[in-house]
Amino acid sequence: MTVTAAPETRADADDLSVWPASARRLPQGGLAVGGVSLAEIADRFDTPVYVLDEGEVRARCRTYRDAFPDADVLYAAKAFLSRAMVRWIDEEGLGLDVCSAGELELAVTAGFPAERVLLHGNAKSPHDVEAALRLGVGRIVIDSPSEIARLAAAVGTGGPQKVMVRVVPGIMAGGHEKIRTGTDDQKFGLSLTDGSAQHAIARILSQPRLELTGLHCHIGSQITEVKPYVAAVRRMVGLMARVRDAHGAVLSELDMGGGHGVAYRPGEAALDPTALARRLRAELVASCAAAGLAVPRLAIEPGRAVVGPAGVALYRVLAVKRGAARTFVAVDGGMSDNPRPALYGVRYAPRLVGRRSAAEPCAATVVGRHCEAGDVLAADVSLPEDVRPGDLLAVPVSGAYQLSMASGYNMVGRPPVVAVDGGTARLLVRRETLQDFRSRDVGD
Repeated sequence: MTVTAAPETRADADDLSVWPASARRLPQGGLAVGGVSLAEIADRFDTPVYVLDEGEVRARCRTYRDAFPDADVLYAAKAFLSRAMVRWIDEEGLGLDVCSAGELELAVTAGFPAERVLLHGNAKSPHDVEAALRLGVGRIVIDSPSEIARLAAAVGTGGPQKVMVRVVPGIMAGGHEKIRTGTDDQKFGLSLTDGSAQHAIARILSQPRLELTGLHCHIGSQITEVKPYVAAVRRMVGLMARVRDAHGAVLSELDMGGGHGVAYRPGEAALDPTALARRLRAELVASCAAAGLAVPRLAIEPGRAVVGPAGVALYRVLAVKRGAARTFVAVDGGMSDNPRPALYGVRYAPRLVGRRSAAEPCAATVVGRHCEAGDVLAADVSLPEDVRPGDLLAVPVSGAYQLSMASGYNMVGRPPVVAVDGGTARLLVRRETLQDFRSRDVGD
């Protein structure tokens, strides 16, 4: 049986708890982020447009640095990457986690030190490996047995290259089945339960051109509880002890990945970095003491938790259809700029901005402009009954996995990214145009 969630109340719709800390109400129903009116941004840069609060990004980086002072905090570039984001991450003292030559080269050409970069991915292309070795990445995470000999051969006489092994620890966690990566029978990593991880570790230790520095795991995404991470640490330390006993190798690093959950709507749970740090450190120390191991250097890879809540997406309403059960509000964007509701069932809390409405709230479904019935941005949300074409809708927690997963569907073009900070707005990434589509089409 399908259960339809009740729409938010008017009080919920006015709740700014999931917005950037800089969000401020303005007269006549307006809203400002980073000291800049969202309505003014929409007028200046058109819609759809992503707004990114630089101050919020930096504050979240500092929260992680303060919570994990003795660990390596690597920002997961797949959440969102641009030259400006690279600079912010660098200046705030974080490392970088990338999964392609494209992400790596953008970061390095923007001035990020390659030695503070970790490359992983379940199917690295020859170009990915070549770029990593040429630019001198700090770590490469081995994800499959076939990578071992291929990477060793690519290193040649210039090695050794520092590597880690991605282990599947058999922990189920994550907000949706498509983003749970800690259990067996999925494409990532090497299993702890069937011996694949142990076999790969033995092979790597026999390769003089590869230096195994530690283990890596990533148990899933949008995780809001600390407990799965604690269980994963316990299993990873157990494997490190077995590696020492079998091979005499003491691994000095343990990367626990990311997947730290955020609240997309008021009242939802989010992972607390400070509580995570306290529990991870306690478990790591206790497990290593029980195993007689030196405590390895910890690493984590937050992405969504750094940039997600710093972003706001702005849309203009194009059409409204009022039915008996619900109102459909169609906007000028959709699944081409945010496929996540269709992929993972993510639920957002859009808000009318730019004008004040005294109308009663109604149950509305915000849909996109694309030729797909599944092109839904936000189902069963509360909007004023008088919502109409021309209105401006703002969607908080839109900083992660939107531009990075955006497509060219229907040749609509991906939105621009505008940074706000201290009352000023500046363009970071321009809007994709029809000319961009035409320039790639080189056939007759």
